[in-house]
Amino acid sequence: MSFFKKLKDKFTQSGDNVTEKFKDGLSKTRDNFTSKVNDLVARYRNVDEEFFEELEEILIGADVGFDTVMELIDELKLEVKRRNIQDTEDVQSVISEKLVDIYQGDRVEDSSLNIQEDQLTVLLFVGVNGVGKTTTIGKMAHMFKEQGKKVVLAAGDTFRAGAIEQLEVWGERVGVPVIKQAAGSDPAAVMFDAVQSAKAKKADILICDTAGRLQNKVNLMKELEKVKRVIEREIPGAPHEVLLVLDATTGQNAMVQAKTFKEATNVSGIVLTKLDGTAKGGIVLAIRNELEIPVKYVGLGEKMDDLQPFDAEKYVYGLFSNLVDKEEE
Repeated sequence: MSFFKKLKDKFTQSGDNVTEKFKDGLSKTRDNFTSKVNDLVARYRNVDEEFFEELEEILIGADVGFDTVMELIDELKLEVKRRNIQDTEDVQSVISEKLVDIYQGDRVEDSSLNIQEDQLTVLLFVGVNGVGKTTTIGKMAHMFKEQGKKVVLAAGDTFRAGAIEQLEVWGERVGVPVIKQAAGSDPAAVMFDAVQSAKAKKADILICDTAGRLQNKVNLMKELEKVKRVIEREIPGAPHEVLLVLDATTGQNAMVQAKTFKEATNVSGIVLTKLDGTAKGGIVLAIRNELEIPVKYVGLGEKMDDLQPFDAEKYVYGLFSNLVDKEEE
């Protein structure tokens, strides 16, 4: 049984409708990536060096990342040799296996957030303007509220025009309070007020927005350090997650942003938005493999519940689901 088929059987048996969200959300990447792989397989009868060179180009074109592609191609060559694979069609299943292996590696991890059971959980969101940070905060607030948790939002992006109002709109939509001060206020002061308010309200989750862009990296670093210091002083051990929001449609530019924020603050996880809007969804693998920061959530559409915990197997199934269907014809 191929790796594709094993994945499909696993998800069909569990009755997991989230798998369909990954399948739908990755349709652009799948159409772009697997159509090229199919074309490559059709043109080559045998697995040879030229086949691997073209496969390399396809993977780089899907924004899988140069280093990750080199690692994947090396792994594929070893596996093809070990299994004595001659037919190019048989390589497709091996590619999907190796993509999961490269994402997970020897790491034992899941996409779950570090939620505290006995105290207020503080989630700090960082990321440049325009990546969908405020929308992600709103969707996550909705997710927690659906779980029965009491949520408070902190409008810490006091520099961008309209940022506070945008978060307020989400607060009203979801039905959660937003702690704010006037535009241009000290973000650290907003965080102090937000922590006190969340404690007074006996909230379970405090989600904090931060400035998306300051003049330079030094300013960004100082601002984030100050905000974190205030939060930690009020709640030892907080923030419990620092989540970097990246826009999947920006491809390698998202990698540059991730490196900048990784240097500026201790990022614990990534939320990758607009994965449904790009044909280069391979960026998920590049981020995880090259930056060693787990992708914890992905945006797979516009609906409120389209923000989903990331799952490497569901992701790979979403990439190759048309090949599963082809096997069953």
